[in-house]
Amino acid sequence: MGNCCSDVGGGMAAVSGATSSAATGNQNDAVDMYLRSHGIHGLFSQIELSFSATSLRDRDVFSKSDPMVVVYIKERDGAINEVFRTEVVLNSSTPTWIAKYTITYHFEVVQNLLFKVFDVDTQYHNVEVKMLKLEEQQSLGEACCTLSELVTKPNRSLTLDLIRREESVSSTHSQHCGKLTVHAEECFSSKSTADIILRCIDLESKDLFSKSDPFLVISKLVESGISIPVCKTEVLKNDHNPTWKPVFLNIQQVGSKDSPLVIECFNFNSNGKHDLIGKVQKSLADLEKLHLGREGENLYLPTLVGHNYENKILNSKLLVDKFSETVQHTFLDYLAGGFELNFMVAIDFTASNGNPRLPDSLHYIDPSGRLNAYQKAIYEVGKVLQFYDADKRYPAWGFGARPIDGPVSHCFNLNGSSNYCEVQGIQGIMMAYTSALFNVSLAGPTLFGHVINRASVVACDSLSTGAKKYFALLIITDGVITDLQETKDALVKASDLPLSILIVGVGGADFKEMEILDADKGERLESTTGCIASRDIVQFVPFRDLQSGEISMVGALLAELPTQFLTYMRRRDIKPST
Repeated sequence: MGNCCSDVGGGMAAVSGATSSAATGNQNDAVDMYLRSHGIHGLFSQIELSFSATSLRDRDVFSKSDPMVVVYIKERDGAINEVFRTEVVLNSSTPTWIAKYTITYHFEVVQNLLFKVFDVDTQYHNVEVKMLKLEEQQSLGEACCTLSELVTKPNRSLTLDLIRREESVSSTHSQHCGKLTVHAEECFSSKSTADIILRCIDLESKDLFSKSDPFLVISKLVESGISIPVCKTEVLKNDHNPTWKPVFLNIQQVGSKDSPLVIECFNFNSNGKHDLIGKVQKSLADLEKLHLGREGENLYLPTLVGHNYENKILNSKLLVDKFSETVQHTFLDYLAGGFELNFMVAIDFTASNGNPRLPDSLHYIDPSGRLNAYQKAIYEVGKVLQFYDADKRYPAWGFGARPIDGPVSHCFNLNGSSNYCEVQGIQGIMMAYTSALFNVSLAGPTLFGHVINRASVVACDSLSTGAKKYFALLIITDGVITDLQETKDALVKASDLPLSILIVGVGGADFKEMEILDADKGERLESTTGCIASRDIVQFVPFRDLQSGEISMVGALLAELPTQFLTYMRRRDIKPST
């Protein structure tokens, strides 16, 4: 806007014409790069923040202040970057600003926000807000919060006490700097979803003695020409005319209905080197036309001819059996409806971790306060999930150790109690973990089945009472599990419960079997009795892959948790009940 000022009345009248500003900085680019390279995508919802204040200080001599809000983002490295400014509201101690700030909400990242309120001097009232020098304006106070705190409030509003920087060291209760209210609203486009059923006919065989085992990968094309996977179907065995289960594509996630998508059909190989059968490039609008016209699109296969690749047109075709647009309840809708994500943790106390009293042990407690890998995993994951758990009482277990004067236990309460397993807060988990190291003898073997079954009991009990809870069990381990089939059996049963399993592998062990448990890497898990997991509930991350770089372990680990939550709710037709 040319003139940066508005009065409250005029401002309220202009609400419908107000513009919002989007975040320009990328949040945690390293996390995004890792997730994209692995075909993993977190929850990205556009959130619109609006601002109002009460009881602001009167810094002008003959009138009330002329306030403006400036928004900053605190990065992981401590840097503070300005991202947005509201307009100036003239002569008001209780302003409601029109300009709104749009930010992308990342579930798996703690997004720290800082708000500063300034009184804009009269001589600058005809200057555009983006040109104002903040050091020439008077501070009315500042406040901070995380985006997670804001979106988990039932009404998505948070009222913050404004403090002055120079006063923040001492008590601020008597300073009367006023209050800033921040309200979050999810943009409607975040809820628009395309429901699509895809099938192929006459696929070429890539296997020597059988038909192909096809699956689809749908990717979006970005400006640089890179394709970023956004969706993958299940693998259908031995089928040249496959029809896959419905896929749900968030329209905002792919850009728009006209954004180009690459749909690739692969033949599944257990070694992870999948053969490309063929592909097409279509937008959502194109897929809708194919559905309406009941037409198929020939796949093509890039083929090397001389020194260049040419697209060989195949007889195989892609058809769209269903295309519909729906407005679905989002993860944030469920939070607003009172649903919680409850955090649980299970820690590996097997002897392969090494003697906890020696510095080369994975369980070594450094006197300097430096966290070991187990402590880092607890702290980093807990730091994100704590906002989604109201009472912050977390079930915590250990496994693979021998308690004092007892046999080896594959699931014991970390707090040492024989009656209850909960501890208070993330610090409570850390203290219970440290205490357990001095009260148990490390043993073995490494078994997951017991702790997964224990977590399943907690989830099942909650389900039977009608509680609005979904559980996330973090398992931290250093070794190869020796009860692989028992673990598969436990996971297949757990897939019908409001439960997800997050596994962090620490140390230098071979974690190939962990990849088997994560259905992203292959087929759905199958139990001893032949039952198939109803959904993917496991996410595995080897800590060493992320420790060497700037990639956040928690980002890679938690990226799929909201999707797993929504899959459970939608399949059971559970509504947010807002």
